[in-house]
Amino acid sequence: MHRHPLVQMLAIGAVASAIGVAIVLQLDWFPPQASREAADIDRLYDVSMVLSVPIFVLVMTVALYSVWRFRARPGDHGDGAPIHGSTRLEAIWVTIPFLIVCALGAYSWIVLDDIEAKKPAEMVVNVTGQQFAWTFDYPQPAGGDAIESDQLFLPRDRRVVFKIRSKDVIHSFWVPAFRVKMDAVPGLVTTIRTTPERPGVYSIVCAELCGLGHTTMRQAAHVVSGTEFSAWLAERKRPAAATPGGGADEQGGAVGNANGEQGGAGNPKEAGPGAGDEARSQ
Repeated sequence: MHRHPLVQMLAIGAVASAIGVAIVLQLDWFPPQASREAADIDRLYDVSMVLSVPIFVLVMTVALYSVWRFRARPGDHGDGAPIHGSTRLEAIWVTIPFLIVCALGAYSWIVLDDIEAKKPAEMVVNVTGQQFAWTFDYPQPAGGDAIESDQLFLPRDRRVVFKIRSKDVIHSFWVPAFRVKMDAVPGLVTTIRTTPERPGVYSIVCAELCGLGHTTMRQAAHVVSGTEFSAWLAERKRPAAATPGGGADEQGGAVGNANGEQGGAGNPKEAGPGAGDEARSQ
């Protein structure tokens, strides 16, 4: 028995969609989760893929089938049969995508609203982008001088609000393991919030093409325990003269070593004069 072309297309589309969804859900699109918000963002991404793949497969199946089934035969130079179309079909294929997009938009707004909600006891970190580096400073209570660093240190399980600025062109502050990203726009202060919860060292990158050195605009985010973070802050507060041999900055290296990376030893500015000389000698 000859099957109707619509049945054939639906059958092919269903099989291809199932295979496609299974593949995209098995792929590791992102690095391991390192923030509390990462799970919600990954789940939103998975939902988007589950809905997007069948739509893509359906459209391509119809297009490829139509190209093959209704192709012009050799010697056929006539026009195709005049058809009016189907108002009902057109209404269906407009309404269904509209509802899907609205549902995804509402779900995305719920996730984003929860991530950006203000919460008590947030720690503020000022992030400044310029070609081609990031700098970070930590405002201190009672009008104290802000603590500056070219490495980002964050306490585990502490809500952080990043206030992001740019000195020159548009940059984009992105920590893939946190799943958060926000543009740094000259003349504006943008904000993004996250709660690091997995100790370790994670890449910070610029996700906006910002010049010839764009690919080199990479630094490290160190997630450490509350005790280690307090010790790092205390060392950074000490005047340089009170810490011979670069002791203030060596604390950054000690914190980094405790979490699986060389920390300041790999960065002469963070590790102090001694480590910088050693790094140059190598």
